[in-house]
Amino acid sequence: MRAIEGNTQGLKPRQLQRLQATYRRRVRGDGLVSVELARHLSDLSNELGRQVGVLVDRGGAVDRVVVGEPSRLYLPDIGRARGGAGRLRGLRLIRTELRDGGLTREDLADLSKLRLDAVAAVQTSGPSPKVHWAHLVVRGKDRTLVPDTETFDSVHQLPDDLMARVWAAETEIARVFGQAAQDWVRDTAVLVGVWAAGPKVRREAEASMAELRELARTAGVRVADEIIQIRRSVDPKTVLGKGKIEELTLRALELGAEVLIFDRDLSPSQLRAITNTTDLKVLDRTQLILDIFAQHARSKDGKLQVELAQLEYALPRLVERSTAMSRLTGGIGGQGPGETKLEIHRRRARARIHRLEQEIERLSRQRGLRRKRRHDGQIPVVGIVGYTNAGKSTLLNALTHADVTAENKLFATLDPTTRRIRFPEEREVVLTDTVGFIRDLPKELVNAFRATLEELSEADLILHVLDASDPRVNEKRESTQKILHELGLSDRPQLVVLNKVDQTPRPWVAALKKVTGGVPVSARDGTGLDELSRLVEGRIFDAMPLPTPERDGFYEEAVGYLRDLAS
Repeated sequence: MRAIEGNTQGLKPRQLQRLQATYRRRVRGDGLVSVELARHLSDLSNELGRQVGVLVDRGGAVDRVVVGEPSRLYLPDIGRARGGAGRLRGLRLIRTELRDGGLTREDLADLSKLRLDAVAAVQTSGPSPKVHWAHLVVRGKDRTLVPDTETFDSVHQLPDDLMARVWAAETEIARVFGQAAQDWVRDTAVLVGVWAAGPKVRREAEASMAELRELARTAGVRVADEIIQIRRSVDPKTVLGKGKIEELTLRALELGAEVLIFDRDLSPSQLRAITNTTDLKVLDRTQLILDIFAQHARSKDGKLQVELAQLEYALPRLVERSTAMSRLTGGIGGQGPGETKLEIHRRRARARIHRLEQEIERLSRQRGLRRKRRHDGQIPVVGIVGYTNAGKSTLLNALTHADVTAENKLFATLDPTTRRIRFPEEREVVLTDTVGFIRDLPKELVNAFRATLEELSEADLILHVLDASDPRVNEKRESTQKILHELGLSDRPQLVVLNKVDQTPRPWVAALKKVTGGVPVSARDGTGLDELSRLVEGRIFDAMPLPTPERDGFYEEAVGYLRDLAS
């Protein structure tokens, strides 16, 4: 006997036999559902007071019989999708509806996520039961998969060629997405930003989402959509509310996305609550940054520090639904299941963290010896810091004629790089490029990279590189200064470098120079590099004072200066 799945508790033997008889029913291959099967399911559903559903294959045979709740039907695990790009599952879902509610959000989510051929809800009440059905089609300029829904007043009015429409839609899906259909699903995400209402919150939200979009691009993720929600207050449990998550899940599945990326850090309880509400993969901002770091780490230092940061972030999130008995061990008074798989994972993670910390400390001591040799040799050190993608690596290459990787991506350079720059009169300094900073840099990353950033602790001068062409240059400057303060480096002498002036209007460059005392340069075409080298040499070897701002403040003063120029 084939199994009856779902909620079978309390069913009588005769009812189970009638459910078993459903497997003997057949449907025409090109028809959605036969009148006989629809009547059989309706009679069963009315007798049980529960929804009843079947999965029908393309040959018209009943593959699964499922019993649900009065208002919901939970589908069992139906295995992996069929191979081949753009192909649908080869199964259609036919279920009953005790009330005339039509297709639910869950029906459409199952259609999109499981890539079913079609879903149909057959109404069991009323003199003329309606049939609601849907299948996936390609629509819109962005060529996304969306459910196409339709309602018929009676099962007798169902056209004979409904499944032919499904097969035609599958041909179009395969044509549009081709052999990349599986990758298209796996590497596509919806970005989610949630903020509490406040002054200027809309502008802050849009700027933050733009940065998240750039992070996603750097990680190799295709962004299907962006959702910004401004609430009276952020939901402490699910961030944006359970109903909104369900709506967001449906939207993601319509777009073929399997990942939700939140523009905030999610606590372990929030992450668990959200993942219990949606079957989509859920990432927060820190996880996305960690993934980028893992992609770009090349040196042994970088790889160890990234792994340490990932483990420290993941450890409190190694949870399961019930851990009440997880600490029972053998022995008197403690007879139980022993150490659970979860506890084993936690213990191994803690042991790995301890080994990584020891290895990073060993490498840190080695770097300390190299710094001591440079100090004994009286070789000055100049550190380069700044917001990610401000042009630090390009500046290092331009000053030292090096070939450090420099791309227009966030965190393109992760591993610290040290090069020498020679001046006339046999003078030389060591120039150190560090990992780029970012707003609200995760504390796991700050702690993991603290050993690397020790290179800046003995710097004779810090070059703070700003992207002069960035409208958010002030916010990024403040973020960098905050991290330097957390690292205890705010007392180091600093020289502001206004990079990318070749992409910036001259009046704005003049305003920034006036209020920061910075040196305008273009690391790409060499503009201003001679002046920067002269200032660095004068400060390091001749104790010359650094340029100072002519005005207090920053952004507001720069705007005011521009107004003065205009008048």
